[in-house]
Amino acid sequence: MLPVPPLTTPPAADPSSPLTGCAVAPDRRRGRGAATNATGRFEPVQRESFDDGWDSLEDLPPLKTEVQAERARTIITRNDSPDLSFDRSINPYRGCEHGCVYCFARPSHAYMGLSPGLDFETRLFYKPNAAELLERELARPGYVPRPIAIGTNTDPYQPLERRHVLMREILEVLDTYNHPVAIVTKSALVARDKDILARMAERNLAKVAVSVTTLNGRLCRAMEPRASAPHKRLSAVRDLAEAGIPASVMMAPVIPALTDSEIERVLEAAAEHGAEGAGFVLLRLPREVSPLFRDWLARNEPGRYRHVMSLIRSMRGGKDYDAAWGERMRGRGPYADQIAKRFSLAAKRFGLNLRRRKLDTDRFIAPQKGGVQLDLF
Repeated sequence: MLPVPPLTTPPAADPSSPLTGCAVAPDRRRGRGAATNATGRFEPVQRESFDDGWDSLEDLPPLKTEVQAERARTIITRNDSPDLSFDRSINPYRGCEHGCVYCFARPSHAYMGLSPGLDFETRLFYKPNAAELLERELARPGYVPRPIAIGTNTDPYQPLERRHVLMREILEVLDTYNHPVAIVTKSALVARDKDILARMAERNLAKVAVSVTTLNGRLCRAMEPRASAPHKRLSAVRDLAEAGIPASVMMAPVIPALTDSEIERVLEAAAEHGAEGAGFVLLRLPREVSPLFRDWLARNEPGRYRHVMSLIRSMRGGKDYDAAWGERMRGRGPYADQIAKRFSLAAKRFGLNLRRRKLDTDRFIAPQKGGVQLDLF
């Protein structure tokens, strides 16, 4: 096993922590994942809250979710990452009200001049022209269809979707032009769109993965405060499967010494609810996610802090995170190998991953000016 550098004092008690001075009172952040709101890394100045002696911090109102429209110019994001199974994705929202403290997308909020902490959960953006842009981009000359992944950054079925309905509009476009889509979500709201997804699934154009990180309701509420409860997510898997939509369960992330003991139980529950497949991703702590997760762990699971972080470092080359291709999703070392082996054996035992679905790209009909151009014969 790789040598692991000694751990420092948990951040909640560390006066040198980058989060010191950024903590928000518990009453103001009730129902949120992060406890701090450190200034984004690209800002020229760092701001800290302090009491001026008049109890001024105690009079601040609870944090509310603020939503702002973003008129995007493009909607399909491309990538050439060698360890991803897709080369394009759509993110109809920026930020995520689910508030999962470990979310690897948090650092992206710094590009908006905002904090990857509480700002990521409370200052959100939606793209009202997402469906219009999608249709325009599908119509571009030379466009070659491949499955579009949705939910790879922020969750497309977060609470905002109930009001803005962007995902349903996007699915309607994809359904109209026979374009394949793969969805990942932590929300039971995905079952709302099973009518469209079922139509697409009949043509082998859609599949859905529901992320179930734990079956422990208390841990889920603390770690993923505004995501659907575990039993609701599993019910959504059943609803999708019964509608004929290929459904799988993602254990994303697996957190050593915190959720890895549940691998077998999660996969058994997935199979019982009709899932046909399962996958996992090891906890990732890039950039600002590391101090945010450490702070959460020290506050919520102080007795496990050193054990969890020691195991994480043993799988990340002695660091909190290693972004090396091929290893960032699974880690390396004996403990990482053990997790992968347990997952593989459990999936086999419960009859998961017996087939790999490849979505159909041959049915695609490119949008034409004035509507869809149909074949003459």
